[in-house]
Amino acid sequence: MMRLWTILLLLFATAASAQPIRWQEEYPGVWKGTFGKPDNYTLLSAAGATPQAATLERLQSVDFPLPKMEVHAELIDGKTYLRFPLQKNEQIYGLGLNFQTVHQRGKILNLHVDHYGGKDNGRTHAPVPFYVSSRGYGVLVNSAQYLTYYVGTGVRKDAKVPAEVKDRNTDKSWNSRPYSDAVEVYVPTEGAEVYVFAGINPLDAIKRYNLFCGGGALPPKWGLGFTQRVQKLYTADEVIKEVAEFEEHGFPLDFIGLEPGWQSKAYPCSFEWDKGRFPNPEALVKKLANKGVRLNLWTNPYISPESPISKAIEPFTGSHTVWNGTVPDLNHADAKCILAGQLSRSQIDIGISGYKIDEVDGYDYYLWPDMAKFPSGISGIQMRQTYGVLAQKLTDSLYRQQNKRTFGLVRASNAGANNMPYVIYNDYYSHQDFITALVNSGFCGVLWTPEVRGSKTGEEWLRRFQTVVFSPMAMINAWSSGTKPWSFPEVAEKVKYYAQLRMELMPYLYSEFAKYHFEGTPPFRAMVLEEGFQGQTKASLNNQDLETNPYLEAVNKEVKDQYMCGEYLLVAPLFTGESTRKVLLPKGNWYDFYSGRYVGNGEEIVAKPEDDRIPVYVKDGGIIPMTTARLHAPAAGEKVNLIIRHYGEKEGMYNLYDDDGLSFDYEKGAYSWRRIVLKRNASGKLEGDISAPDKNKPNTIGTVKFEFMGQ
Repeated sequence: MMRLWTILLLLFATAASAQPIRWQEEYPGVWKGTFGKPDNYTLLSAAGATPQAATLERLQSVDFPLPKMEVHAELIDGKTYLRFPLQKNEQIYGLGLNFQTVHQRGKILNLHVDHYGGKDNGRTHAPVPFYVSSRGYGVLVNSAQYLTYYVGTGVRKDAKVPAEVKDRNTDKSWNSRPYSDAVEVYVPTEGAEVYVFAGINPLDAIKRYNLFCGGGALPPKWGLGFTQRVQKLYTADEVIKEVAEFEEHGFPLDFIGLEPGWQSKAYPCSFEWDKGRFPNPEALVKKLANKGVRLNLWTNPYISPESPISKAIEPFTGSHTVWNGTVPDLNHADAKCILAGQLSRSQIDIGISGYKIDEVDGYDYYLWPDMAKFPSGISGIQMRQTYGVLAQKLTDSLYRQQNKRTFGLVRASNAGANNMPYVIYNDYYSHQDFITALVNSGFCGVLWTPEVRGSKTGEEWLRRFQTVVFSPMAMINAWSSGTKPWSFPEVAEKVKYYAQLRMELMPYLYSEFAKYHFEGTPPFRAMVLEEGFQGQTKASLNNQDLETNPYLEAVNKEVKDQYMCGEYLLVAPLFTGESTRKVLLPKGNWYDFYSGRYVGNGEEIVAKPEDDRIPVYVKDGGIIPMTTARLHAPAAGEKVNLIIRHYGEKEGMYNLYDDDGLSFDYEKGAYSWRRIVLKRNASGKLEGDISAPDKNKPNTIGTVKFEFMGQ
């Protein structure tokens, strides 16, 4: 009898571990899969994002993109193992904000919120467990645990497409990484929740993922202007003086960032003003507002013992401290209420425009350990994976209560926070890797800025400045260096040209962010997502030293130093010491942004920009709505004159977005799309037209002028 019970228990355990994934189509092209007993607290539940259901329902219906019988889940020793099939020549992108690699096939990644330490190993500021395939589908594992991804590395004996056995002694094609036909994921829980997003191409799958997570962030217009973060321990008078210097030099400025010294105590933080440096913060905010400039505050969430809320919030904080400051449990209603009250009373109610939320990512040795406890019952690991998201969510909610949009900075994010109005930054300062991060940001629903801090030469200063102009946030972070846009006189006028260009491009950039929100299209994205791009070629093994690397292998060439900015612009940054560079153009005619001159079609060109310009190209038929140079973003409801550029020979169409630029009224329908059309008339000449504004909809467009570049 005992033996019979043992056999029955084994059979039951085997059946339980081999149960199938339960699939349900949530929206066209979006499937939810459930296996075992997933955690109740997940990345998506922490973010609280609401899918854009109406938009998702209108999308084209597509079939499940993978053979369901080959999507495998198994429970082993109380842990879940997932397996998703891969085809030959299929490439994988995403899996977080990576800084050095775009292609993730062949990688092992331990997805863990952390500062970026110089290696793409999964420990990063936004380790989003979402990947997209070159075959046009995406997969999200919705877990707030540390996840390990084996992206085409493990080779199973029962693989559907087994690796070919080769003899290293005689076969030059021998490879240290045999072919693997699966993505395998280790989830340290008794179940998993998985989402599969299908599309007609990889970009379409990403759009569905973004829409499912609430759509991308739509910043206020002023958030797309220029920002300067002032030096450490500035006073109110020094802030006013710096704003005046920007105006005297004719440099745009929309918001000033204070470093943590605005507080009476920092790291841990008091969340109250230092009365010596800022005796009347409300008057300062008003004075800057009269000049068209807002104020952003740098802080972290850790509570100083000398903070006015320290005693009240202490019962609702974690078991461990950070820099001797208590850690508010941002999943606990009382902790959120107390912290929100202090932020509102001291800062938001007097007109502070936003925050820079620091140190919610890593290092391990000063953040709480994994075994830390929190009053809400959320584990230390889950809190680590979502703390940056929770901080974004709390502050965003306070601005929503006032019907005012914010746009700030944060050190950590994760899946589900796509709609949060925050841009990621870090202390790493490699210009090339900053651009790769910008390329990768479009795969995982986050925004990233390659901020400028200091430079050794005027050339480096110019090159760094040019790339922030073509990024989500145009920012100088001078908290340590004290740099200004004009700090290098030899390039000051060229820097000024690009600062003004940023303001001129605001109608285009604002429309592209609107498409991010309403349609899910990332405003900055990799070339592999551009139709007609053929940039994936094999790297050669010739002239390589096998003594140095006996396991050398051929890899796909990654295009990680050029990217798309919006629908029509291709940006190819130059780095210090470069006067020329190679650029891979997608199929179709492309034109120089500055002159309209034809440059190539589906080929590799050598860019030799004049006047130290950053190479920027526009596809045939491209329409770029611009405005005149200005020092500040338009005020709410202010009419702006447009200069609409057209490039190339093709007819074209562009949807121009319009709303008040400041409030959340667009969520209630207070917005409009104006259609810009370029067509040939009866004599074959191109003519431009813009649709009339809709009745009872925002209309901030003044006069309209068309420019035909290169003609």
